[in-house]
Amino acid sequence: MAAVQWHSRARRYESELQSCGLEVAPVEFSDYHPLKSITVTDSKSRRGARKGSTSSSSSSSSSVAPDPLSSMLDGTDPLSMFAAASASESPPTLSQSRKRREKEDEVGVDFEPWSSKRGEILARFTTTEKLSINLFMGSEKGKAPSLASSAVSEKVRTRLEELDDLEEGSQRELLNLSQQDYVNRIEELNQSLKEAWASDQKVKALKIVIQCSKLLSDTAVIQFYPSKFVLITDILDTFGRLVYERIWSMCSDPRPLPDSFTADEVNDTAKETCLNWFFKIASIRELIPRLYVEVALLKCNRFLTKCGIQETVPRLTAMIRGIGDPLVAVYARAYLCRIGMEVAPHLKDSLNKNFFDLLGTFRQIHGDSVQNQLVLQRVEIPVYLTLYSPAIHWILQCVSYRAPEDYINCAEIWVEFTCRHFTKREVNTVLSDIIKHMTPDRAFEDAYPQLQSVIRKILTYFHDFSVLFSMERFLPFMDMFQKDSVRVGVCLSIMDVFIKHQQEPTRDPVILNALLHVCKTMHDSVNALTLEDEKRSLALLINGFIRMVSFGRDFEQQLSFCVEARATFCNLEPVLVQLIHTVNQLAMETRRVMRGSHSRKTAAFVRACAAYSFITIPSLTSIFSRLNLYLLSGQVALANQCLSQADAFLKAAVSVLPEVPRSISIEGKLRSSEGFLLDFINNFLSALLVVPDHPEAGVLFLVRGLLNMVQDYTWEDNSDAKVHVYISALPLLAAMSQESYLYSIPKVDSNETLYGGDPKFLAEINKLCETLIGQVLDHLKTLGRDESIHRQGSLAFSLFGCLLAHGDLRNNKLNQLAVNLWNLSHKQGYCNTRTSVRTLEFIKHQAQQPDMVHLSDVLHRLTLQSRT
Repeated sequence: MAAVQWHSRARRYESELQSCGLEVAPVEFSDYHPLKSITVTDSKSRRGARKGSTSSSSSSSSSVAPDPLSSMLDGTDPLSMFAAASASESPPTLSQSRKRREKEDEVGVDFEPWSSKRGEILARFTTTEKLSINLFMGSEKGKAPSLASSAVSEKVRTRLEELDDLEEGSQRELLNLSQQDYVNRIEELNQSLKEAWASDQKVKALKIVIQCSKLLSDTAVIQFYPSKFVLITDILDTFGRLVYERIWSMCSDPRPLPDSFTADEVNDTAKETCLNWFFKIASIRELIPRLYVEVALLKCNRFLTKCGIQETVPRLTAMIRGIGDPLVAVYARAYLCRIGMEVAPHLKDSLNKNFFDLLGTFRQIHGDSVQNQLVLQRVEIPVYLTLYSPAIHWILQCVSYRAPEDYINCAEIWVEFTCRHFTKREVNTVLSDIIKHMTPDRAFEDAYPQLQSVIRKILTYFHDFSVLFSMERFLPFMDMFQKDSVRVGVCLSIMDVFIKHQQEPTRDPVILNALLHVCKTMHDSVNALTLEDEKRSLALLINGFIRMVSFGRDFEQQLSFCVEARATFCNLEPVLVQLIHTVNQLAMETRRVMRGSHSRKTAAFVRACAAYSFITIPSLTSIFSRLNLYLLSGQVALANQCLSQADAFLKAAVSVLPEVPRSISIEGKLRSSEGFLLDFINNFLSALLVVPDHPEAGVLFLVRGLLNMVQDYTWEDNSDAKVHVYISALPLLAAMSQESYLYSIPKVDSNETLYGGDPKFLAEINKLCETLIGQVLDHLKTLGRDESIHRQGSLAFSLFGCLLAHGDLRNNKLNQLAVNLWNLSHKQGYCNTRTSVRTLEFIKHQAQQPDMVHLSDVLHRLTLQSRT
């Protein structure tokens, strides 16, 4: 074919728009859909490819729509099966975990000791009434040593005589004592006990303990009873310690017993002495002293049998039921629980029995005995009930200690009641209490399902996140979720509720800081084994959060948030894409709001937004995400009159083109990337119409740069994509040659203004068009030699349509070329007849226009041919 001289047809865009109507036409998407995610897989050796970019994923739009079938993936690949197998292993039971963490015979530092409560009780429960002490101290006459006879009957008789002496001796009564005098006398008795023990007067020491224990049955001055209990139990504690140390010292030969000794390691002498003490206690006739003294020596059961303590505690619990006064009984239970926690904290059943027995005695408060006593002492019921509080508090502490399972099961139910009927203050109190109970000894690790249920119930009733995060204990509560999978699941629940129920954008710093922490937890869970569906779900929630953040007209604060978010969510590419879109929208909004005011400040801010995008885009692994965002950011910069930034973005896009792989993966299937690349190039070409040439770069430098990249790109074998790009560039060049462009950007001088129809500029356009047409024609010849008739006809018809729409067919050579292309496209009858007929009708319609009469001659030379 002869050389072609290109002349663009002069266009009247407004009149053409009025004469054109839109027609509905079916669109076949085949395997492509704009909402499908695109995964790029490099199947060729690329020049300058970056490390780690051989496999990546991107989206053809700014956000990825959830696939309704993606949740049905069963994860049957080997890694997923391995992960599923690990997750399905049964977690350790509560008892197993507890055994790993604690010894059965001691309490931890998280248990509040009795010593911390002692001073509070003495200071709180005081009296101004006179007190008395009645002691029955036995005489020393006729006392025979218990070890004088070796016969068992002698020992028994001796013990009975000693106990009778204790209870039938001389009476010693101290009356009209003030509270301080009473305390001093009790302290004297405690000192006397120590002195008697030190002087080897063991029986005298026992007498003192028994007589002091009897004082606990006296409620004559009832308001002072809690303090009396503290003072008397100090003596009992001293006695119990002395007896235990005495027996333990008897086992020191040849070496001391270890702390974790068993009864088998105790010698016979020590066991005999221990039994002797318990026999003496069993001979005490009164219930209260016998009970208290035996409780004080409860630890000594370790010297006798392995199960001695375990068998004794239930018996002592049952003995307390014989105490008629409920106040005396509750403190007896408190003492048993206190000593029981010191020697056998694992015996929870007995602690629970004491608690339920306590509940059963409350009905006695309204009985005649108690009521008469209160009337006699002039004590009101509310005051009387406060006397129970130290004992009940102690019993509850013992019962609830290291109970993760019973407590949390109750709290899980009660939190819903609190959320439904009360305010955030009460819910915060419940959360605080749960933290207090579940934090010691990391008990929360065994209660993740219940703790998750608590979160879900709170989220069900609290949709106002400003209220939710204003609870002081909500975030500390979340800190208990330290298992990665559980913590991420909780964060997903929180973000899901936020996205569904947050109606308006927020700038509340409490919400933003809390949700940034939540989203960061989700982001940090991503690793090499994370499935793409999981990444997509995480990104959708985080993007939803980002879209709900708005600082109004405080644009600098909004940009600062995006900078922080970029650093926080750098491993989720869809989130980075969303941030770039957000910044571009921010730049456009800034220009709209600040138009006409603070122009320098506005321009500086827009340049900062452009810098954000220019820095962030290269970090994306998806090649098409980078291309589309470079183009978008360039258009935003151009719209804001930032010409140098626009040039930088567009140049960067052109430079990235060689990195586009020949194959991409769509839903796991390899597809050619040419269709997506052609779509991008067409969008890029349309944007170049309003981009002014750089004064130092030459005429049409971006168009030439793009076409050079297209020329050098390694296209697929037997591909016509490069020629399609050349054909697509002709409409752009034709539009650039018009006196007035189809569209423009306010305050931006395009080439129509810069060149003003300069003949040299038009000559450059025409020369470039002729070069492109020449390349297309050469390709058509090649197709003819290769007998690719169908491809040849299709390309010929495409070029014909381009000449018809944009070329000046009054030029004879161009006119003849159009006719030749028509004939070539119909030569073998492969052209679509319907399309050809409609094209002829269009030409006939256009020929009726006053300035298009020359098309009539073209119409007469075009004939329809069909394949025979």
